[in-house]
Amino acid sequence: MARPRYPEGDRPRERKPPWLRVRVPASAAVEETRGIVRGQRLHTVCEEAACPNLGECWSRRHATLMILGSVCTRACAFCNVETGRPQPVDPGEPARVAEAVRALGLRHVVVTSVDRDDLLDGGAAHFARCIECIREASPAATVEVLTPDFLRKPGAADVVIAARPDVYNHNVETVPRLYRTVRPAADYAQSLGLLGHVKRSDAEIFTKSGLMLGLGESRDEVLHVMDDLRRHDVDFLTLGQYLQPTLRHIAVARFVPPDEFAAFAEQATARGFRMVASSPLTRSSHHADEGFARLRAARSERLAAGTRA
Repeated sequence: MARPRYPEGDRPRERKPPWLRVRVPASAAVEETRGIVRGQRLHTVCEEAACPNLGECWSRRHATLMILGSVCTRACAFCNVETGRPQPVDPGEPARVAEAVRALGLRHVVVTSVDRDDLLDGGAAHFARCIECIREASPAATVEVLTPDFLRKPGAADVVIAARPDVYNHNVETVPRLYRTVRPAADYAQSLGLLGHVKRSDAEIFTKSGLMLGLGESRDEVLHVMDDLRRHDVDFLTLGQYLQPTLRHIAVARFVPPDEFAAFAEQATARGFRMVASSPLTRSSHHADEGFARLRAARSERLAAGTRA
């Protein structure tokens, strides 16, 4: 299926500022990570979404696994993943995901997917099975899922929640005013409702969301989204620069400088987010293991102190 053209999506891409120019490291670890992923016939969002941090993450043997195929049923204006008619669900994929996690030695696993509006449950049961298989193969690993919004899929999120991921991530991506252009098949209220439902269903699951900046949003709009997320008890927040994957995608409105990301991080922390990652190169799963490890250690110390008291 041909990707639609978006407003100003065919204008020449502006040259990236210095803070966004990334040198891809060549290392044996990158090739080893690639070999493990290829050997298990898996997809990664690192490759499909053309993530600028691929070289850095893969040199640390960290790959974000993308399940349910590599073809999405939606055509979001920002996303580089192929749009079209997906293949049938592969029942052997969860076991291969678990084997890749074991082979990579991951302590914190991030599993995401394409949108599968063609499935009755949106792929929720497949997510749950991946969580189960990972826990069987790597009991010490923590699991983070980054799911679709499960729009018009009643009960789907509950299937994933019941599998008890350590972190449930769903990105709102942008401010409500830009949804019609940036996420035309999504609904802002649905995304907020999903995150709130997760926390109400199981308060022990950390919830997480993220936004791309540089799409034309205002400062006040970003702060409003932060307030909405906190009203739904979202724990973690990521903010990163949108980068135009191809000339057919929506164009970058502006490159947000690092000091503005730092100011947004201060605002987010003041609003009570437990963990905030905000920089031009921040992506939803970038260094997710490090931040979550620090948070778990702090929580364990508090619990231990309470027990001693």
